[in-house]
Amino acid sequence: MGKTRLEAFSDGVIAILITIMVLELHVPHGEGLDALLPLWPIGLSYVLSFVNVGIYWNNHHHMLHAVHRVTGPILWANLHLLFWLSLMPFATGWMGENHFATWPVALYGGVLLMSAAAYYLLQQTIIVSQGPQSMLRQAVGRDWKGKASPLVYVLAIPLAFYLPAASMALYVAVALAWLVPDRRIERVVVPRE
Repeated sequence: MGKTRLEAFSDGVIAILITIMVLELHVPHGEGLDALLPLWPIGLSYVLSFVNVGIYWNNHHHMLHAVHRVTGPILWANLHLLFWLSLMPFATGWMGENHFATWPVALYGGVLLMSAAAYYLLQQTIIVSQGPQSMLRQAVGRDWKGKASPLVYVLAIPLAFYLPAASMALYVAVALAWLVPDRRIERVVVPRE
């Protein structure tokens, strides 16, 4: 199977997730800027989640450039990633509606952790299917960001029960670390195209 259908399906799912998240932003009652003030937690949750979903879409796009053939395990690993990303609108809404309360912040971290784990699983599945000399294996190298991010989430989730704001700061820090698309893949794939 070629990768075009996998890319198109994944892009469609991610586009729907972003649409669902933006539909949760309700128009405030009132015409002054003060009417927006009560909505800041929802807006901030949306921005963080939009950035996170965008990071996954961007890096997923780059990663698939290193794929020559799509196997059954790659399809299932990709669906596993999309499953966890599909929970992002729910976690985002619950966290924003409850002003970054303990359980919603912890659940949000759980969704981030499982999404990171699913992305890593997809990455490893692609590497195994493409063989020991795969471009993706060469590109990711030691993958310090890919290994450090879940560890930060593992720390941030229990921290939410004591300092939810500190957990949020850690979620933002991980997003900032990933904001620039993964250039390691570009360096390996582009010269061969």
